[in-house]
Amino acid sequence: MTSNLFTGEKLKLSLPREEDTDIMLKWGEDADYMRNIDTEFALPRNREQLASEGAPNPNEAYFRLRTIDGDRLIGFTVIHSIEWNNRAGMMAIGIGDAADRSKGYGSDALKLILRYAFHELNLDRVGLEVIEYNKGGIRAYEKAGFQVEGRKRSMVYRDGKRFDVIVMGTLRPEWEAIHFEN
Repeated sequence: MTSNLFTGEKLKLSLPREEDTDIMLKWGEDADYMRNIDTEFALPRNREQLASEGAPNPNEAYFRLRTIDGDRLIGFTVIHSIEWNNRAGMMAIGIGDAADRSKGYGSDALKLILRYAFHELNLDRVGLEVIEYNKGGIRAYEKAGFQVEGRKRSMVYRDGKRFDVIVMGTLRPEWEAIHFEN
């Protein structure tokens, strides 16, 4: 095997660290971040809640995203709700600081977590849900090989408007065809 399972071009997958909590508390103050990572109402989490993220769970693989250059925490990614019998799971990702968005970190993180999901966890399918106004996320997901599979109409209510949740998924052969991974 020629590449490190946990290292991409710009980022690496790492376990949570105690010092991450202070950084993540600041992310909770960014309404755009909070409204893109979840369909629930935006509510910052406290220190204890953030510290418990990534606790061992047999049906998820949770990582923090750190830059290779400088080992700086910039986000998280997780394969969750894994159904081992179906070899399928759901994916989530978040880039915390607005200054770190639109710099290719999301694309690198997607490549890393999907390589992990398909080659280490041996999954055949990874799905996700994204709110329709998250255009940057949708573009990144499509670039990574995700296809639109459906919509949950009028699922999210924000700022007096209704938004659909787009259901997306990618299969291992589709992803491998794009990324030419061994």
